[in-house]
Amino acid sequence: MSGFAGVPLAGADFFAELRFNNDKAWWAANKARWERDVRTPLAALCEALAPEFGDAKLFRPFRDVRFSNDKSPYKDHQGGVVRTVDGVGYYLQLSADGLLTGGGWYEATPDLVARYRAAVDADASGQALARIVDDLVGRGFGLHGDTLKTAPRGFTADHPRAALLRRKGLSGTMAHGTPDWLATPEALDRVRDDWRAYGPLMEWCATHLG
Repeated sequence: MSGFAGVPLAGADFFAELRFNNDKAWWAANKARWERDVRTPLAALCEALAPEFGDAKLFRPFRDVRFSNDKSPYKDHQGGVVRTVDGVGYYLQLSADGLLTGGGWYEATPDLVARYRAAVDADASGQALARIVDDLVGRGFGLHGDTLKTAPRGFTADHPRAALLRRKGLSGTMAHGTPDWLATPEALDRVRDDWRAYGPLMEWCATHLG
């Protein structure tokens, strides 16, 4: 594959149109656009990131509609993930809203939830995670993951890390939108910088969840 040259803004336009045309006929007529403006540039981006972060998996465009009331056949975004340990990985996504990056814990299996809560409850590892999260938020990153409304069973509401204990997933995120640099090679540097910023959280997750 040739070197990464950027993610065309037309890729975001593709998903904006898909919102109103999510059917097989429209997809068939526009699949070449998806290949050219979405799949191919994101595959090149992932390939350029692989030497430092590992090989990424780009997800299929089809939705699993078996248990959903929404029968729209196609996803409204293209995502890719580099899994590091079970339930933990680096993430990138292109949608009508533009480029988004992420990194952290995203799978709330019972085993991982139990490990996470034990590590948050322990002073040393829990305080370390609190510092990592505070640093990410202070640098403008968002936090993503399902959150309970109250402290989980076995923990008091006044626990010093109650907010972290309520989480059933914890990833740093950065929504970049559609800046001019998205369609240039600079997009590689931007995603790489984000993924490096998630590094401390990824290392914490690998140590305590892996």
